[in-house]
Amino acid sequence: MISAAMAGTTHSLPLRVYYEDTDAAGIVYYANYLKFAERGRTEMMRSLGFEHSRVLSETGIAFTVRRLSADYRAAAHLDDALTVETKIEAIGAATLSLEQQICRDGATLVALDVLVACVGRDGRPRRLPSDLRAALARHGQLPASRPPIVQKTP
Repeated sequence: MISAAMAGTTHSLPLRVYYEDTDAAGIVYYANYLKFAERGRTEMMRSLGFEHSRVLSETGIAFTVRRLSADYRAAAHLDDALTVETKIEAIGAATLSLEQQICRDGATLVALDVLVACVGRDGRPRRLPSDLRAALARHGQLPASRPPIVQKTP
């Protein structure tokens, strides 16, 4: 079984490319890298003790991608062993700024900058719960309180 690990400030999730992830040529379909990245973010949260289902049921808070930039550098293929690396860049009042890399043998195939928003059941922004904020700050070695994230412009 493949399992996730934390190393310093980066969370690593190993995964394997399956037939369902590829096109007819055995190359990973571009949108599936976004699914891989989502798994990496989810497993980082789980490793910190904050499963999405529990956070939602206890606080009514969910997470949604507000903005994402992906730099596709090389293709992954059927049966490749990949690693999804997730690093916390900044913690806002209701957002997380993350850098993610999907790698094969240490080479970055896809680099992503992701802004994740914290929202209530009504879809409106909500502040990150204080215990989650503290855990994320410890993991990312960041102060628990940061100024709001300034939008990057293309």
